[in-house]
Amino acid sequence: MEAALDIRDLGVSLSDGDRGFALRVPELRIAAGETVGLTGPSGTGKTLLLELLGLLRAPEPGGVYRLRPAEGPARDLAALWTGRGGLAPLRGRLFGFVPQTGGLLPFLTLAENVALPQRICARPDPGLVTDLIARLGLGPVAGLRPERLSIGQRQRAAIARALAHRPRFVIADEPTAALDPENAAEAMNLLFETAARSGAAVIVSSHDLDLLKRFSLTRYRLEIDPDHAPGRPVSRLIAAADGQVAA
Repeated sequence: MEAALDIRDLGVSLSDGDRGFALRVPELRIAAGETVGLTGPSGTGKTLLLELLGLLRAPEPGGVYRLRPAEGPARDLAALWTGRGGLAPLRGRLFGFVPQTGGLLPFLTLAENVALPQRICARPDPGLVTDLIARLGLGPVAGLRPERLSIGQRQRAAIARALAHRPRFVIADEPTAALDPENAAEAMNLLFETAARSGAAVIVSSHDLDLLKRFSLTRYRLEIDPDHAPGRPVSRLIAAADGQVAA
């Protein structure tokens, strides 16, 4: 069996005085090499869900979040938040992140930004950095700092950086939000193609339903429970209908 992330009854709640918000994930499984599209209206918790998946936010007790490797016993990822060790190193090895606006460090060149996760994870591979930069058409600007790059170049650099340390899972939060339609389609295609070459799964959130319809994805959406208490919405993850991208 291939490596996979398995979730059951995972959730997180936020509170600010008499107002609150809760996210509930009844069941979710993401296998290595799979591409997953996440949609839902603003305010339904898409970024919050990606933070949970990427070990950037602690879940509430009682839920199940496990990494099932291709061989060997499953790893309890939820338990990492109890202080039993290894949260940051495992997060760095397992996940690559593509934020909305690239998130490149301004004092590093494009090539240095792409190589940064390798340095952090102690996985040096200059050949892979060079290959990713070339594959994403960034060779001519590899020595430039982010301020001299176009928005599209910065976003492609973020894709290369997310894959440079060979993570098993890539999490992309509205990665094309700052791009025009042509560049958005190109960036999304490059993300999926490049991840597929490395065998990484991709979990991408987007408001652009027309863009997502161009790709073969496992689709989920977040919906607010209509019976929630006033001022305390509850958002739930639901599998989208086959062949459709859920709004």
